[in-house]
Amino acid sequence: MGTAQSEKRPAGDLCRYSRLHVLLLDNGFRRFFQNPEKILGAYIRPGMTVIDLGCGPGAFTRAMAEMVGAEGTVIAADVQSEMLECARKRCDRHGPGSRICWHRNSPDSLGIDRPADFVLSFHMVHEVPDQDRLLQEVFATLKPGGRYLVAEPVFHVSEPAFDRMLEAAFRAGFRIEGRPEISMSRAVLLKK
Repeated sequence: MGTAQSEKRPAGDLCRYSRLHVLLLDNGFRRFFQNPEKILGAYIRPGMTVIDLGCGPGAFTRAMAEMVGAEGTVIAADVQSEMLECARKRCDRHGPGSRICWHRNSPDSLGIDRPADFVLSFHMVHEVPDQDRLLQEVFATLKPGGRYLVAEPVFHVSEPAFDRMLEAAFRAGFRIEGRPEISMSRAVLLKK
């Protein structure tokens, strides 16, 4: 099974929880250049079930919870319990935390059995050692016609590495719906 990975940073090398990483991942400067509402606004509607895969400290999770409204659900997933706890505290303090289901997935499985309309992986796919497995699981989790937005950091993921991830997405059954422009990122919108 092939894997796509960064040439500068080995796959599986997680951005581990620390106060510094939380500050780097969720701050006003980053939100200015990578505004969650602008990035996700065209894809998320009230009442949807959406997944923030690799939610980190919850910057996108909070925005997604606002977008899905009172009838929607956000599943915030991360392999690090410390990141999930940090995200939970931030979302409870700054947003509609009751719309969010917190899920700790294992490095080997998403473990999400609820069908979703939309999945986001923001700057995290390069951290996954077996990207074929990840993309197959995301594909299986999405409802028919569901969308998957993948954004990878240009400073960690080369164009050839991103193309290899896309090949894995095609093997999983995805097709490209678009190539959104996201600051400091290589991005693709995939559709089931």
